[in-house]
Amino acid sequence: MLVNILKASLVAGTPLLLATLGELITEKAGNLNLGVEGMMLVGAISGFALGFYFQNPYMALIGASLSGSFAALIYGFLTITLRSNQVVSGLSLTIFGTGLSSFLGTNFVGKKMPVEVINFFKPIEIPLISKIPIIGEVLFNQDIYVYFSYILAVFLGIYLFKTRKGLNLTAIGENPSAADAAGIKIDLYKYIHILIGGALCGLGGAYLSVVQVPTWQENITAGRGWIAIALVIFSKWNPFKSIYGAYLFGGLSIIGFRIQYLNISQNLLNMLPYIVTIVVLVFSSLNKSKEGSPPKSLSLPYFREER
Repeated sequence: MLVNILKASLVAGTPLLLATLGELITEKAGNLNLGVEGMMLVGAISGFALGFYFQNPYMALIGASLSGSFAALIYGFLTITLRSNQVVSGLSLTIFGTGLSSFLGTNFVGKKMPVEVINFFKPIEIPLISKIPIIGEVLFNQDIYVYFSYILAVFLGIYLFKTRKGLNLTAIGENPSAADAAGIKIDLYKYIHILIGGALCGLGGAYLSVVQVPTWQENITAGRGWIAIALVIFSKWNPFKSIYGAYLFGGLSIIGFRIQYLNISQNLLNMLPYIVTIVVLVFSSLNKSKEGSPPKSLSLPYFREER
């Protein structure tokens, strides 16, 4: 039973991890994007629609990532080029994505993803290491989406902390004026990482509609975008820490289905991830240490003329 719960936690945490990583690199660039929920929903409906019509998993993945990036591009144009308020722009993106997914998903309610796509995302057992007791079965008997999330989190951690471009991105988030003076192209870095962040959020949403469910349901993300934003704080803007944070919250989201025999109110169990999110935000606000603090220029528009 423990193995099944842990495996299910990884599956439930995968869309959270992808969305968290997407928001993390966006915030590292100094932009607070509260439109994660909207980008996930846009990616979810795009991935489902293309996967359903073309019966092709690659079309679903491409559509989800491109639609997430397009939604992020709108946010980027508003906040980087037009220097609009980042909080308002992000919230508007969530409202836009929620409405668009509901509108486009009307004809897909209750429909199921084609068998060709479902079979593509079946768990793949990695030889030898999957035979390791508990750890092997939990970590190395998953679908390719889960494996991709592992690799991506590690790659982003190395990119941010061990490469020059990653350090440039960190410098932009901390002090864009100094980074600009050093010759770093601020707007270009911001646009690129915001678009990548949007693509990851779109893929996170598509995991729900294409792999995990896999049928279309209105508001299929059910607030996971907001949890992802909290997970960025929980992980202290560190991709490595976001891995266990996402899987912890993934486990909380499915625990209610696993302990129904305890006769605990299902409504209370469904509230667990959101209660823990609030607790995390409270304790994070009390933590005044320099380590794990947000980028200093987060949510502040950069005016080069004032440098």
